[in-house]
Amino acid sequence: LVSVAFFRLHESQEEEPHILLECDSSVLDAIQKHLKLYKIRRKVNITPCLDLSLWAVVPGEQAGDITGSLAQCSEQALVLTPDPRTEVMGWRLITKKGANLPEVIPGSHIGNIQDYDRHRYKQGIPEGVKDLPPGVALPLESNLAYMNGVSFTKGCYIGQELTARTHHMGVIRKRLVPVQLSVPLPRESIPEGAEILTESGKSAGKFRAGGDEIGIALLRLANINEPLCLNVEGDKVKLTASIPKWWPKTASK
Repeated sequence: LVSVAFFRLHESQEEEPHILLECDSSVLDAIQKHLKLYKIRRKVNITPCLDLSLWAVVPGEQAGDITGSLAQCSEQALVLTPDPRTEVMGWRLITKKGANLPEVIPGSHIGNIQDYDRHRYKQGIPEGVKDLPPGVALPLESNLAYMNGVSFTKGCYIGQELTARTHHMGVIRKRLVPVQLSVPLPRESIPEGAEILTESGKSAGKFRAGGDEIGIALLRLANINEPLCLNVEGDKVKLTASIPKWWPKTASK
């Protein structure tokens, strides 16, 4: 189960058009307050959907026809849609709270948030305020343009000029990438923003999130193929970075 919250937005009781917005549940109050700032005089209600649950449906090695299976239990699956970020993340499923998932998806099993995070980190997929700290993470460095998270034809939004200029110049020196640690480290033992160094001791980037032997880091593209190490409380842990296979071919720019 993904740790997120939902909002349902609707304009009138007659039509009740609505939008579901997925967000990190730890910033639920802050996002609700932020959205209300821009409501102005529109008759829009912004309400947390506490009666819904969001599930990440990640395909296994022998995944069958999941859409066909779900069609048989459509009354329990309120929304089923491919994850808009990338195909390797499977599907997003919204159900009523308390729905029996093995009935909704026959042959499935329920993992935990650690399983989901490991899958994300292996693919280099950031999610939530820990992976994408507000006011710190930049959209293009976070690969949001690769994940349908940035539009270069729509406006306006905060930071649009900088984002568009960086995109059209084609110079992005740092990106979030998956990293593998040489030894497992508990999550609580890695300080936020721990520095990653090259063999010569030059800064190559910062560890963003993860634990055990896998995570994601913001690294300089020029250093990705070099031997790297993570500086944890004075000790150096070897680290290997990689480029995800789902990135577009132009990702080296």
